[in-house]
Amino acid sequence: MPVMVVDERKEPITGPYVVRMGGWTLERYLREAPEDQIWEFVRGEIIMHSPATAEHQDTVIFLTRLLAGYCEAKGWGKVLTGPAALQVLPEVVREPDVFVVPPEEMERARGVPLTVRPALVVEVTSPATRGMDLGEKAAEYREAGIPEYWVVDRERQEVVAQWGTEVTRVREGRLISRAVPGFWLAVEWLFQEPLPPASACLQRILSEKAL
Repeated sequence: MPVMVVDERKEPITGPYVVRMGGWTLERYLREAPEDQIWEFVRGEIIMHSPATAEHQDTVIFLTRLLAGYCEAKGWGKVLTGPAALQVLPEVVREPDVFVVPPEEMERARGVPLTVRPALVVEVTSPATRGMDLGEKAAEYREAGIPEYWVVDRERQEVVAQWGTEVTRVREGRLISRAVPGFWLAVEWLFQEPLPPASACLQRILSEKAL
């Protein structure tokens, strides 16, 4: 379904945006949502996101390489990325930036939408999506029983980590996963310009204990 987002002068909007349109069903969303854009379905609305910035994509790719490399090396679960559609709740389908499917859910990680329960979900937020990422998405993931959720905020240079009702902000040092056994990263890596080599960071993660 082609959609163009324009301003009041009917000029294409080039800045960050989030557009919500009501009157949709889950069946229509699954039939018409484009595979190359981030569209989400939430209780009768579709949510369309503006194209990602290069900085956002760099961070997503960096995190994906760390998590996928770690899971492959450890033989533990697998990593998927948006726009893979994840059915979080019966009337909520999200397309997280990165998520880790635990071993016991891997057999069900097929088709659209995915109905697995990830061990870890990671969103790389922006000023346009921060309220949604820290508000409604956090509540949905908690309700769905997803044990761990990270929101990477490059502008504020912090990671907001959620484990159930526990929420903490991490600005430096190691962030240790509670859901992916043994995985950790140095928060500072996420905010370096340019980002450090993912291969070198992965070697450190694999060779040093999380503590």
